[in-house]
Amino acid sequence: MKRKHSCFALFSGGLDSILAVLHMKNLGYRVLPIFFSTPFFGADRAQETANRIGFDLIIHDLSDLHLKMIENPKYGYGKNLNPCIDCHGLMFHEAGRLMEEYKVDFIISGEVMGQRPMSQRKDALNAVGKLSEIKDLLIRPLSQKLLSDTLPIREGWVIKDEMLDIQGRNRKRQMKMAEKYGIDFYPSPGGGCLLTDAGFSRKLKDLMQYSMMNKRSIEFLKTGRHLRLNDKLKLIIGRNKYENDIISELAQNEVILQAKNFPGPLGIIQTNEKLTIEDIKLSGSIILRYNSKVVNSAIIQYGKIFELNDEVKVEKMAEENVKQYLL
Repeated sequence: MKRKHSCFALFSGGLDSILAVLHMKNLGYRVLPIFFSTPFFGADRAQETANRIGFDLIIHDLSDLHLKMIENPKYGYGKNLNPCIDCHGLMFHEAGRLMEEYKVDFIISGEVMGQRPMSQRKDALNAVGKLSEIKDLLIRPLSQKLLSDTLPIREGWVIKDEMLDIQGRNRKRQMKMAEKYGIDFYPSPGGGCLLTDAGFSRKLKDLMQYSMMNKRSIEFLKTGRHLRLNDKLKLIIGRNKYENDIISELAQNEVILQAKNFPGPLGIIQTNEKLTIEDIKLSGSIILRYNSKVVNSAIIQYGKIFELNDEVKVEKMAEENVKQYLL
């Protein structure tokens, strides 16, 4: 039976979001999956999954708002720099702002009560709703029987008995539902967000500490070795040709360095101040540490991308001295 009302579905491409979408569609609702992209998680998985289950995915860039939020999340971070409660609240808030444009009446998600220790406890789900400022329009189809009634249920748009009462980390019920719907391609739970990664979070903290956090600097974090040389200077070094190519593609006005006559790692200096020759020598000596073809010293070429016209001879830094700079 076709229902009168339609909804946004916050869609990650994971099993729970797939099931929430299919459950509501099966009940007759018009469901519009929406994915909020940031520098820390892209839409590729969600897009592929939406295509496979026959839905058009709306992709909305949340980067600017997300970067602002992550510097001071109201509910803090998880194990690393993942502000899960604030992140979900921001997504729901932005979905609420877009409701009129897409002519939807309420919002659903695949959240399961108790599945995740930080963001899906009952109090955390309530906190997400409060942050979103549209708490009364939220439905979690997989757990809604266990949650307080919101406006769609009170008004009869959604029948509570048609919702589910899944809770906890055991996914047997979801797997049975997936089998019923013929879904056999879902990814394992978790993952996908770089903010849950300890190494990435450590490098991101450095950007935050030195007021260097922007979308392009975050793209650099996804490749290469990262070294903090001093308060004004950061060095990124490619570990192979693939990473050298990525760094070259991302470079704009940064100074690039590479050993002359010794093919190997490429480095890029990030700074907001004018570089000195001592900055170049320090960076060059570290780059030579990662060039196995150089024994003691070499000429470092440096300059803007594709214009490595300047040269300086530097000594290769000892391995034990490089460790102090690594992030």
